[in-house]
This record gives sequence, C-alpha cells and structure tokens, in this order.
Amino acid sequence: MVIKENSRSVAAEVADILLGEGAVLINSKEPFVYASGVISPIYCDMRLLMRSPVSRRRIVELLAERISERRGDDVIDVVAGVATAGIPWASWLAELMGKPMAYVRDAPKGHGRQQQVEGGVESGRSAIVVEDLTSTGASALTAVEGLRQIGASVDRCVSIFTYDFPRSREAFQAAGVEQISLCDVSTLLDVATGNDRITGEAERAVREWLATQAGA
Repeated sequence: MVIKENSRSVAAEVADILLGEGAVLINSKEPFVYASGVISPIYCDMRLLMRSPVSRRRIVELLAERISERRGDDVIDVVAGVATAGIPWASWLAELMGKPMAYVRDAPKGHGRQQQVEGGVESGRSAIVVEDLTSTGASALTAVEGLRQIGASVDRCVSIFTYDFPRSREAFQAAGVEQISLCDVSTLLDVATGNDRITGEAERAVREWLATQAGA
C-alpha cells in the first residue's frame, strides 16, 4: 500500500511539473498527430523539460527511485535510451545511477558498423529501456527487441508519462516487459482541472478521446 500511495503522489508531482513547464497542449479543434499515427486532442511535449535544470533533475531522481522501488537497480547493467527522445533521459539517469549508457535506433544504420544498438552492450547484460513518453509502446518495444537480438536481457521499460492505452499495456505484457511510468494521463487531467489549468470542456474532450482509444 505504501508503494501505491507513493506512486500516486509522484504522479501528481510529475503532472504539476509538466503543466508548469507548459508541456501539455490540448486542442480538440485542431488535433495532433503522433508518430504512431494516432490523432489526439492532447499532446505532451516532453522535450520542453530539457530546458529546465531543476525540473529535469527532479524527473531523473524520481525515475531512479521508481526503478529502485521495483526490484532495485543492482540487477541493471545498462541504461538504454530509445532514439531519439529517450537518449537524454537515459544519459542523465545512467549518470545518477552510476551505470553504463547505450541507445537504440528504430533500425540498424546503413553505414559504418550497421548497428542498431550503440554503446557497446555485451551479450548477457541486463538492460532497462528508457523512453520519455509511452503511447502505443511501439518505439520502446522495438528497442527491447533490438537489445534482445544482441543477447541482452530486458524485462523493464521506464518512461516519464503514459497515455495508458489498453493496447499498449497488452503489447508490453505480450513481450514480457514491465512498463513503468511516473505519471498517467488520468492523473494529469485530475491535477490540471483541480488547479484550473485546463477547462472542463478540454478535460471532457480528452476523456472522450481516451474512451475511443480503449476500444481501439
């Protein structure tokens, strides 16, 4: 129960950080298109967190705490970022945890050593995948597969925020990967409306959209 209560407190704190940094955009009239092709009235721009040393430091601390909370960090050999958005977070997290850092492309590059995984990850090493945001989970799971193909062991993926799509949860479960996020979209909406940072109309638009995604 302590972990669950702490998780809710962390989610609210992260939601407040995202809202404070202006990273949450809602526009139901001109919806956003995600890299996955999903059309949405809400867009969370995690890259804006990089401009704030205070906010990004706190996010990295919370990521490290959550990883330690879930089985500890002693079983992790490498922190691997998903290219490109996960790279800075993996770098800061690896530095804080005192771990080697790597990154994973969506496909092997077509020149040089033609590698998908960069950072010298050795077969048999245990890695955790880092992404800034989870929508469908496709990018993170591609990174997981890339690491597994070179013999690394991967069973966890961590992100700052998740839209918490049911199909995303199912995809991670099917891949045998625990998906850990600091904050989810429902908590974000609760915090935003509670602090009058978005209108009730904007909240309804996002929640109605989320309902359609539950059946997608």
